[in-house]
Amino acid sequence: MPDHTTWLTLLLDYFKETLARNTHVIGQSFVSKKPADWQSFEPITASLLIALFLILLGVYVRARLAKVDEAVVPDDRLTLRTFMEVFLAYFYDLAKGIMGPERAKQYFPVIGTAALFVFFCNLMALLPGFPVATSSLNVTLGCALVVFILFNIYGLAKNGWSYISHMAGPAWYLAWLIFPIELISLCVRPLTLAVRLMLNMAVDHLLLTIFLGLFALFVPLPVMLLGVLVVLIQTLVFTMLTSIYIGLATEPLEHEHGDEEPSGERAHGH
Repeated sequence: MPDHTTWLTLLLDYFKETLARNTHVIGQSFVSKKPADWQSFEPITASLLIALFLILLGVYVRARLAKVDEAVVPDDRLTLRTFMEVFLAYFYDLAKGIMGPERAKQYFPVIGTAALFVFFCNLMALLPGFPVATSSLNVTLGCALVVFILFNIYGLAKNGWSYISHMAGPAWYLAWLIFPIELISLCVRPLTLAVRLMLNMAVDHLLLTIFLGLFALFVPLPVMLLGVLVVLIQTLVFTMLTSIYIGLATEPLEHEHGDEEPSGERAHGH
């Protein structure tokens, strides 16, 4: 995608000599193999600013919830607290529907953080002149790799060696065929997460910028409404796939179901 000039670009321009001397920290582009320049720090800086904003937002909302008298009574208007409650409650219900209440509560810190980070990064696409961190493959791939590493760790912690052995399929004589296919499909997950999010947000931000530059103030409103849908849908898709991947990785395997079923029957019998 073509480069855009944002207020963050102008801010980093004051430090471009220092940044240019430290481009070796980033390395070269993974796809085009081009060396990094000082503008390569822009999506990283934008993502760090969003992360800092979320930390401050979390501290503020946590302080409001710590006041028991105020936390019990909901606000009569839309505030940051009510927004966080509604937003996180929606994605908690989504995770609960995918993996059940017990696992949803256990893994929701990761799911909720992913939803908030992707949503606020995407939201910047609706503001011309603002940097969109999720329009960079470096950021989206980083998010997807975090999800990939975590759901594999959760799967190994939950199911042990069975998490790997079940990818060989039910029959040992088909393991040579099924295991490579399952392994490839597993490793492709972070790539599809990253590319889907990056392309949608980059194109959405580019279209909005072009329409705002070509037409008057109120003409781009349909494009902005479409952009709102893109922001919400891409947040939902990324979070839902994260929940599905964690749910699949931590799902008890068949032999564990067999062990749990008799105990459940005994409980009903008593």
